[in-house]
Amino acid sequence: MKITCAEALVRCLELEGVDLIFGYPGGAILPVYDALNSSKIKHILTRHEQGATHAASGYARTTGKVGVCMATSGPGATNLVTGLANAYMDSIPLVAITGQVPTVQVGTDAFQEVDITGITMPITKHNYLVKDAKMLPMIIKRAFHIARTGRPGPVLIDLPKDVAYTSIDFEYPEVVNLMGYKPTVKGHAAQITQAAKLMMQAERPVIYIGGGVVNADASEELLWLADTIDAPVVSTLMGLGSFPGDHPLFLGMLGLHGSRAANQAVTECDLLITLGARFDDRVTGRIAGFAPEATVIHVDIDPAEIGKNVKSHLPIVGDTKKVLESLLVRLEKRKNPSWIETVSFWKKDLAFKYNEGGEILKPQYVIEEIYRHTGGDVIMATDVGQHQMWVAQHFPMKRPRKFVTSGGLGVMGFGLPGAIGAQFGKPDETVVLVTGDGSIQMTINELGTAAEQKLPLKIFVLNNNRLGMVRQLQEFYCDKRYIAVDFSFVPDFAGLAQVYGFKGFRVKTAEELEATLKEAFSFPGPVLVDCQVDPEENVMPMVLAGKDICDAIDNE
Repeated sequence: MKITCAEALVRCLELEGVDLIFGYPGGAILPVYDALNSSKIKHILTRHEQGATHAASGYARTTGKVGVCMATSGPGATNLVTGLANAYMDSIPLVAITGQVPTVQVGTDAFQEVDITGITMPITKHNYLVKDAKMLPMIIKRAFHIARTGRPGPVLIDLPKDVAYTSIDFEYPEVVNLMGYKPTVKGHAAQITQAAKLMMQAERPVIYIGGGVVNADASEELLWLADTIDAPVVSTLMGLGSFPGDHPLFLGMLGLHGSRAANQAVTECDLLITLGARFDDRVTGRIAGFAPEATVIHVDIDPAEIGKNVKSHLPIVGDTKKVLESLLVRLEKRKNPSWIETVSFWKKDLAFKYNEGGEILKPQYVIEEIYRHTGGDVIMATDVGQHQMWVAQHFPMKRPRKFVTSGGLGVMGFGLPGAIGAQFGKPDETVVLVTGDGSIQMTINELGTAAEQKLPLKIFVLNNNRLGMVRQLQEFYCDKRYIAVDFSFVPDFAGLAQVYGFKGFRVKTAEELEATLKEAFSFPGPVLVDCQVDPEENVMPMVLAGKDICDAIDNE
């Protein structure tokens, strides 16, 4: 039986186990939307295409599945770009499907035509322009394979309208064989053996983890490793939750706004065991001062990351979970009492602090109270800015895939659609979004998506009438010459939320917050709490540009 290419695409998605698509229709993608009418795949109509990509990322981040988003040609496709770049930087598996003008019009500057494969080439793991309808099933199979294997990432498929209407004999391939794409999964046995020897000999080991541990589902093996070699653990932003945040061996996030204990431990360690992390600039500070006394073991699925920023003395290319499984059978249980006593003292003595009390509500206090009321048993989503760092500092993540944020690209506006995707991915769990008055206004239209879908999101806006992180940077780097960081007007977020069908609250004091938290988390529907917080509060500690991570400034 012949079916159209658009119908074949939908059937391919069904065979890949796709049950949810986030998207926004238009003329060029019309054939695919028409084919969706007869499918069991649920389509979520976002209010903007960027929201669709971020929602797909939130879904993928919490479930481990490939997120799928869809848009039409031209502006629909270009509106996906920020979300694709975000997924690329944070290694999130996505497949994006875009409509394209008919093939005879490609290159003519037709209405709503852009070269989306050319535009997205640097920010996708791979992309396709479908010219031959018969190739579509194989392209779909390859796209999902590429997105989910090796280092995960986004893949884009651009489908011209005339190709979508072309009839083909449908057959979905069972296997994928890409000659130039063979990710290394098992680490080199001799290198793993050498790593085990180094771990047995080290006196001051530190385990440094990143988002690759989450992607590899290697949290259990990581816990065994830390317990076996008695090593403290530090994490990047994207790695939070892959090691229990309340574990005695966990020192917190390291880097620019990381814990001083984590930064000090990395600075003084003699062995740095790096798992699924890429030594980005927000972690390392001045590279010459990063782990200067350490032998560096670097385990990563992506060989391009090894040695890119920091010299690796023992590189191991492979899947983090598989490498740890091979490593653990080569280790014997040991203790490092002197080292653990030292780092435990740092953890207590150099803990995060802020000026508590007073009449003005402190943002750190809001986050700590959310943790206290929930026990941390929620999926936490954030936007980007000061609030993101305060969450990383003051909300210990206990389990993997419970933290949804934008790391490498740092996208303001990610939080709300990301939380929507997370809620669809985990419908039975509580999803909390902590955002800022600047970030939420970038994608606030997605309140409509949440309301329409009756999602019980709990949203907390840390409202300081500022672009807080930029204001903080201007304080330290521009000698307090502030420009374009103060909002002379912000909407009544609680009132606006009520217009969208949310329950809205506005709090200014600790007493109001206490009562509101009880009501917010007992209410079964969506809630937005506008928290009026101290506009002058800074994220501390802070490593200034060009400084070593052990030289952070802090609140006095």
